[in-house]
Amino acid sequence: MAAEPRTSLFQFGYRRCVDQDSRDPARHPLIVVGAGPVGLSAAIDLAQRGRNVVLLDDADRIGEGSRAICFSKRSLEYWDRLGVGERMLRKGVVWQVGKVFLGHELVYRFDLLPEGGHKMPAFINLQQFYAEKFLCERVAEMPQIDLRWRNKVVGLQPANDHVRLTIDTPEGPYSLAADYVIACDGARSSLRAMVGADFVGEVFEDQFLIADVRMNAEFPTERWFWFDPPFHSGQSALLHKQPDDVWRIDLQLGRDADPEVEKRPENVRPRIERMIGHANFDFEWISLYKFQCRRMQRFMHGRVIFAGDSAHQVSPFGARGANSGLEDAENIAWKLDFVMAGKAPASLLDSYDIERVAAADDNIGHSTRSTDFIAPHSRQEQRLRRAALRLARKHEFAKRMVNAGRLSTPTAYDTPLSTPDFEEWRGGPEPGMSMLDAPLHDKSGRDVFLSEVFAAQGRAFTLLQYANGRPAECAPGVARIQIGEAPADLRDPTGAFAARYDCTPGSAYLLRPDGYVAARFKQAQTAAIADALRRACGW
Repeated sequence: MAAEPRTSLFQFGYRRCVDQDSRDPARHPLIVVGAGPVGLSAAIDLAQRGRNVVLLDDADRIGEGSRAICFSKRSLEYWDRLGVGERMLRKGVVWQVGKVFLGHELVYRFDLLPEGGHKMPAFINLQQFYAEKFLCERVAEMPQIDLRWRNKVVGLQPANDHVRLTIDTPEGPYSLAADYVIACDGARSSLRAMVGADFVGEVFEDQFLIADVRMNAEFPTERWFWFDPPFHSGQSALLHKQPDDVWRIDLQLGRDADPEVEKRPENVRPRIERMIGHANFDFEWISLYKFQCRRMQRFMHGRVIFAGDSAHQVSPFGARGANSGLEDAENIAWKLDFVMAGKAPASLLDSYDIERVAAADDNIGHSTRSTDFIAPHSRQEQRLRRAALRLARKHEFAKRMVNAGRLSTPTAYDTPLSTPDFEEWRGGPEPGMSMLDAPLHDKSGRDVFLSEVFAAQGRAFTLLQYANGRPAECAPGVARIQIGEAPADLRDPTGAFAARYDCTPGSAYLLRPDGYVAARFKQAQTAAIADALRRACGW
């Protein structure tokens, strides 16, 4: 697909809003601060649930530079529910195979989705500005969202039942009040400072150079990672393909490298030429970063809720930053909706903090281990890495020791919202785990995917049942997906659903609105379903 003109991607105009003419602060139920992928997704999710949202951003354009590029299957399934998944997929570069090299020699390859029967691929590579563009286009279709560019939050005053914000604009300041504020304003979050919070964790001294270059190349669409390559001796390198013939190149630099000097194109160019063997390329974007593995101690600060990079930061290897931020968005969106509708107590929001802090710790742990392997801090760690890499060329066990960035997967929640198993299961997603996709047929024999059927159910809890005669009665508001022989609406022609969910006739899964398993039953009973629903809603 041809590249789009940058001006059509980026520029938005400031416009005056009616709230600026109000003598008293206008009050809104929900304000989202930050129009990056996380804030845009949270706003769309809430709008699809019927909620009116004011979305504020201090810029007047989509951020330039590729920044995040690797989006996971789980994120694509979420975006599909938000109405933008197929747009992302059409533009993105699909990949699932990665290769790790020591020098020129292949150490091992991995396949992130070896089985078929999934609507979405393991990963796509897509420049963040395209993701934001598609999300902004979706926002423009939704009258429930009021997106205000060049509206910068400069003050915050919490109260018992609302939050008051002071907003600066090109025409001067004005004030807003909100029942809840979702802070998605990035790693340099001003709202984080306003609530008196900071990050805890570790900032590593190791530096990596990012260069996005436009070139025609015959490299396959795979993730290639080198330890000690001949073109960058003693360091590491990473190569990813993006749309528009753009390639992401990451090059490890020494701790003492001067960022301003290293970012100069005339200094970057020789490094890239040594890597690819020619000079026929143009720079799209150059940046430098340090590894960071940090988070806020808690993400809930009264009625201000932090999500994405404003709440946590991880090193980029493993694609855990943006993908975990999107899981923050879908986690808080359904819970806010249920609390505001009176379907759940306000204490349900505490589970956002429990679940997503645990997920941040999981991601930080993986990211820290990757960092320690990629950039060892001592001679002992260097010797261990060298031995693991050499052994991995011939021995399967050693491949598990090589860590070039474990790729993002959904975190399993150990949470009081999940009902523990009381029956024996041989497989399938456990309570607290994310649902699995599967290929199905509808009544007409048309191919469909479970993820599509789930998305079409609306925004409710869903009972996913393997048919066994008359289905169990559900509580009001619980949707149902029944799979099996007639009268069930869906068939399992390949047996993939039954296998992936360890189903026998009568088995059922209660899915939360974000697609996580709340409970599962070998024989679903009405009372047990109701109990699991109450627990999952925090009653």
